[in-house]
Amino acid sequence: MRRARSALIGLLLMAGWSTAQTSAGQASAAQTSVAQSAAASPGSVPLSTPPGATTDPARAAAPGPVNALISALKRSWQAEARGEAVLELVFPPSSTPLRRARALPRLAAVPALIRRNFVVTVGAAAETVAGRPALIYTLTPRNAQAARWTLWIDRKWKVPLAYQERTPDGSLARRAELTSVSPTLTRLAVATPAAPLTGAPALKKALLSALPGLKLPAGFEPLSVQRRTGTAGPTSTEVLLTDGLNVLALVVSPRPVQAASGVAVRRLKGQSVWLVGNLPQNALEDALGSVRGLDAQAIGNLPGTSGPPAASDQ
Repeated sequence: MRRARSALIGLLLMAGWSTAQTSAGQASAAQTSVAQSAAASPGSVPLSTPPGATTDPARAAAPGPVNALISALKRSWQAEARGEAVLELVFPPSSTPLRRARALPRLAAVPALIRRNFVVTVGAAAETVAGRPALIYTLTPRNAQAARWTLWIDRKWKVPLAYQERTPDGSLARRAELTSVSPTLTRLAVATPAAPLTGAPALKKALLSALPGLKLPAGFEPLSVQRRTGTAGPTSTEVLLTDGLNVLALVVSPRPVQAASGVAVRRLKGQSVWLVGNLPQNALEDALGSVRGLDAQAIGNLPGTSGPPAASDQ
């Protein structure tokens, strides 16, 4: 059970929801404040196009809430609202589900997959978050088993002020909300993820070949690979899967693991194959249920980035 919980925590680390990444000390080390000047008001921080993202004038000018939301998510890769935030984590269960931070944990958003896998609508009602007017965006997944999202975007700054993830039955999985906001945006010292969504088709092909019979949940695509070596020596391979916002982790490791809520497990050729994430248990088990083999060498040679997920358009 402890190893299953470690898998869940590891998934959150890969998804950008971790104590270390949202603590005041880490945030201070990684970020610098944007000074208010005569040339740039808080609502007009000069931001460049993220490297690796496409700049399609027709797409940028196209109307519709999905384009406005993606623009705000891209802006949040370079600057964020900071102040006091409340974070609540229901999945996975924690002894301390509530904590505080200086900023919202950054979402591992992939715009191209958001466009494909979610229906995005924007509410007409006026709302405020931390005293600032906000637009409410609802993201309904086309895969009815996936979690749905609500994001509150600052009307002037065009960055997130709050968000919620909920299961299909409406239960809260996690939320983050700023309760107070500094008068200026904060520019991120490292403004953009290091790599775009390159090599994902090759990664998908290699993964399905290494685990014949694997059924990726509808809408989810492999995005990145990370390899970890434990104190005892065995190396695990973790493949991050995403539908644009929701994340799953597919882990192959010599360590035995017990199934738990949010963790499906198969044991093949002396290796444990886990699928971890916020999907119904039967969906996780169905994804692994038809796996009929494992090529350990191919798993060890999976192509793709070896780090946190990239977040870019294509």
